[in-house]
Amino acid sequence: MIASIFVIQGFQTMRAPDRVVKQAEPVVRSLAEFFDFIPDDTEQAVRVNGAVQLAGGALLTMGWLPRLSAVAIAASLVPTTAAGHRFWEYEDPQERAQQRIQFLKNLSMLGGLLMAAADSGERQGGRSPGT
Repeated sequence: MIASIFVIQGFQTMRAPDRVVKQAEPVVRSLAEFFDFIPDDTEQAVRVNGAVQLAGGALLTMGWLPRLSAVAIAASLVPTTAAGHRFWEYEDPQERAQQRIQFLKNLSMLGGLLMAAADSGERQGGRSPGT
């Protein structure tokens, strides 16, 4: 279930990156200085981030490479949250509260993704299913 939001949002971001490019610009610029694999072009970086979320969400939904998929989505969620929900920058109390909720929602999803990434599929007691 956690993957569905990433499939939908990833697809929408790939199709229409312009809705988030302005917010993503400072984060992409900062990350591109440190990591060579991040595109300098913010629109391209946003599309790639959306593609990672779409592909990772689809793979996680199907149960293919679930740990790798969860890690990839988690890695994409950090800059998404840093760019999109900077609640501390809002003066309006209602907007600040709304952005804080979205920030905490993403933080909660990050926790779920990290749990999925750490899940080895073993039952309690260290036994694998079927043993």
